[in-house]
Amino acid sequence: MKLLTVDEMRQLEKAADEAGLSYAEMMENAGRAVALAIKERFPKGGWALVLVGPGNNGGDGLVAARYLHEWGFDVVIYIWKRARKEDPNLVRVQERGLPIFRSEEDEGWKLLEERVRRCDILIDALLGTGAKGELRGDLPELLKVVRRALGERVQREGKQVLHTLYEGQGARDRGPFIVAVDVPSGLDSDTGTIDERALPADLTVTFAYPKRGLFLFPGGRWVGELLVADIGIDPRLVPETLEVATAQEIAKMLPARPIDAHKGTFGKVLVVGGSTNYVGAPCLAAEAAYRSGAGLVTLAVPQPIYPSVTAKLTEATFVVLPSDLGALVPEAIKVLADWVEGYQVLLLGPGLGQDPKTGEFVRALVHGEKKPGAKRVGFEVPQEEPEDQEISLPPLVLDADALNLLAQDSGWWEGLPANSVLTPHPGEMARLWGCEVQEVQRDRLDLAQQAAVKWGCTVLLKGAYSIVASPDGRTMVIPFANPTLATAGTGDVLAGTVAGLMAQGLASYEAVVCGAFLHGLAGELRREERGSVGMLAGELLEYLPKALEQLRR
Repeated sequence: MKLLTVDEMRQLEKAADEAGLSYAEMMENAGRAVALAIKERFPKGGWALVLVGPGNNGGDGLVAARYLHEWGFDVVIYIWKRARKEDPNLVRVQERGLPIFRSEEDEGWKLLEERVRRCDILIDALLGTGAKGELRGDLPELLKVVRRALGERVQREGKQVLHTLYEGQGARDRGPFIVAVDVPSGLDSDTGTIDERALPADLTVTFAYPKRGLFLFPGGRWVGELLVADIGIDPRLVPETLEVATAQEIAKMLPARPIDAHKGTFGKVLVVGGSTNYVGAPCLAAEAAYRSGAGLVTLAVPQPIYPSVTAKLTEATFVVLPSDLGALVPEAIKVLADWVEGYQVLLLGPGLGQDPKTGEFVRALVHGEKKPGAKRVGFEVPQEEPEDQEISLPPLVLDADALNLLAQDSGWWEGLPANSVLTPHPGEMARLWGCEVQEVQRDRLDLAQQAAVKWGCTVLLKGAYSIVASPDGRTMVIPFANPTLATAGTGDVLAGTVAGLMAQGLASYEAVVCGAFLHGLAGELRREERGSVGMLAGELLEYLPKALEQLRR
């Protein structure tokens, strides 16, 4: 699904109007979509307060009010700064006899405060996608009154919740259900900046296509559940632009599972990682590769942690690598050179640590340097050393400390194997790009795109609403922002999932998009089943096959 800027949405609406779908029809469809979303959540009806602003967003709100009234809801309209001149949607609600109040006639905001305290549903149709910068005029005061009344309701009804819980009767709803029309009023739809006096929505119903700012922070915290409503625009009119992943699109990308398959059908993953202090990370990555469908996974780890790793993961095969006190050393490349052939992907980084010798190992391996000869010991007569051999690497998935170690060198991206993948979180991205974390978070979309082009590989910028960018310009936003995943080890699971999909034949970009979506969906399934607190990364592994099965259905 396309992800649009404000200007792209304006141009799309203009093109739709010229193609025969009038602005009035689009507004009618938009308002009805808002009302329908509310009806689905409140099938028995309720009392709705609609806050109506001066522009098209307010028009959408008036249409929603009319449909809700038609479907049996009690509806009150409160108008802010909307002209009294000819307004067909306002005339229609007046003809229905709906109560209408105007802010300029409401001394001290008393009528507004009274309605907020009594409504079941509060519809924010004050400002739309054209809003920029801080809220102006008396709108901040209006919203202050609304928020104060909401706070008093929560405080009052919260006490009732505690009482009913004590009595064993269950908790009742607290405060009205807040619905934002298109975007929460005060959200910059391009940048995600927001006036903190805005109303946080429980549900945002956006129209035709989502807007960038809905997936950027801090504004993303005000959005709540996001519903994208069809308003009749022909998809063929949509420009080529960024996208948001959908379950339907991901399902089409997933690798096939033929009934006559064997383990070789689904590819081989080589995971290189681990150190004395980080034993679990490579195990999580390796199991995730299996859980995402890979046929065979091999773990290459330092010798001192080999017993612990084999005890944790019995399904993998293993390569024991030379190390110094549990940290991988450059000599490990010679051992790996005998193993990499036949593997479709090499995942490097989980649990490596940042020992200087490990840094030498990573740089030598990633940049394809010749494998060093083994040092001779004892009194053996020296013989002529064989010539060094080049290591032919498969595509790489570079994660965690592999990224931190590479970031220490200028031009670290030069010479990366074709079709490689980087999976940085914001801190790692800042080190790789040479900037502060705040700069990464301020412009995540554009920065991910620039990095993918500069580094010549697929970049997965992790975080709430992860971003996948390809060197060819394709960019996908992953529509999950879930605090369940904010725990150690989930990044290792994500890297292993991506590697497992690459082993099954998916190209880098498709594998990363699918892997990130599966990872996010698995987190959602876990949150639905057990809540958003206290998940261990190992639990997430159990939900990967469930997420795959849900998508395949």
